[in-house]
Amino acid sequence: MYKRMRLSPAMVVALIALFCSLTGVAAGVSLAKAVPLAKRALIADNSKKLQGKTAAQIVASVPAVSSVKSLVTMKTSTWAMAAVGFQSFSVSCDPGQKALGGGWDQLNPAAAGVVPLSSFPTSDDSGWTFWLWNTVAAHSGTLYVTCVT
Repeated sequence: MYKRMRLSPAMVVALIALFCSLTGVAAGVSLAKAVPLAKRALIADNSKKLQGKTAAQIVASVPAVSSVKSLVTMKTSTWAMAAVGFQSFSVSCDPGQKALGGGWDQLNPAAAGVVPLSSFPTSDDSGWTFWLWNTVAAHSGTLYVTCVT
């Protein structure tokens, strides 16, 4: 006589997972057929946006952008300090411009003694501020700020 085997709960879950995974593969195969149709629809939609223009016509229709050099300017100002002390100096951009960065130098670098304490944009970003500390004799130099329109 044959003894009838019962399926365990684990075997039932495994069989359900097997059938679901096989169904997922079948759905994936049918979905793969739909992807080329979606790509063609996207290309058609983009060609409507271009209104039949060629690449050369599109490039010609773009307004000429001025060179970056005309958008960026450098402003300078001088600074001078008496012996021993610290002081703040600022250099400003033209109206409507924003400061990107700043720097400084001293007229006589051989006579060291000026130490930069901090360097940061002004509160409205229209210039650059420097705090310099002079440890010895009087010094002077130039401040720089890079501005963009």
